[in-house]
Amino acid sequence: MHLNMERKKSKTREYIESLIIAALIAFFVRSFFVQAFKIPSSSMEPTLLIGDHLLVNRLSYVMKVPFTDIIILNLGEPKRGDVIVFRYPLDKSKDFIKRVIAKGGDIVEIKDKRVYINGKQIEDKWAHFSDNNILPGHISPKDNLGPIIVPEGAYFVMGDNRDRSLDSRFWGFVKKEHLVGRALILYFSWNNKPEGIFDYVRWRRIGMLIK
Repeated sequence: MHLNMERKKSKTREYIESLIIAALIAFFVRSFFVQAFKIPSSSMEPTLLIGDHLLVNRLSYVMKVPFTDIIILNLGEPKRGDVIVFRYPLDKSKDFIKRVIAKGGDIVEIKDKRVYINGKQIEDKWAHFSDNNILPGHISPKDNLGPIIVPEGAYFVMGDNRDRSLDSRFWGFVKKEHLVGRALILYFSWNNKPEGIFDYVRWRRIGMLIK
């Protein structure tokens, strides 16, 4: 009887220890290496759709102390065109995903929906427009903005769905310490508006690299 009780305690202890170790590994991986995110809005369409689930490389640009903005190591710089996840500057409890358009020292200007960096129109192959109307800059910065200078250590970001994105045009720049990482790959995609019973999962999107 005594031996049976000891064996039960030993198995329970092993189970608890395994759970603790698994939790610590998951915490370590999530804090420093890879983190999963879900797309809740249409701001990055058609690149990213509502219901897409993606993995983000947290070591793309910085390594930070977990749950803080204290940078331990600088690992790289976002490039124009990178799709990045960052902490929303106006509410750091929220994570946003946008595309890098310009970095520190660049002069950004938007004229009638066209983006100019340092006086030259960029090849804006990512931009998608759903509204043909053009608003003057004194009404909204959506279609006409600047010129403005991006501060050093900061980035100007925009959603690919330019007419449906809350981005740097409206709230300013992303600081380096607010970076979470670069979006890598779609591991799942849930369609909340299926046409049929077999369309709840967007099978073709699973495994797609995010570019």
